[in-house]
Amino acid sequence: MLTGKQKRFLRAKGSVIDPVVQIGKAGVVGSVAASTEQALLARELVKVRVLRNCPQEPVEAIAALATAVGAEVVQVIGRNGLLYKRNPEKSKIELP
Repeated sequence: MLTGKQKRFLRAKGSVIDPVVQIGKAGVVGSVAASTEQALLARELVKVRVLRNCPQEPVEAIAALATAVGAEVVQVIGRNGLLYKRNPEKSKIELP
């Protein structure tokens, strides 16, 4: 679990990055989870956008994706969310 201070730190870092993963009309499917997993391994912090044609609400879709890839939800604002998963081999982000 992330502390409040760590979430605040990650939100600040996430405000300047562009969405890498998009959840569309199929919802959270295997291909979306696989691409999210790869992005998390490379970056550790990933912004996710839920498109308007997604059958789920943004909060539900982002939570389902986080569960599928084993990441933590840092923040959900509107249709965008931030996911964090520490890379066990080589960590790029040092949390406070």
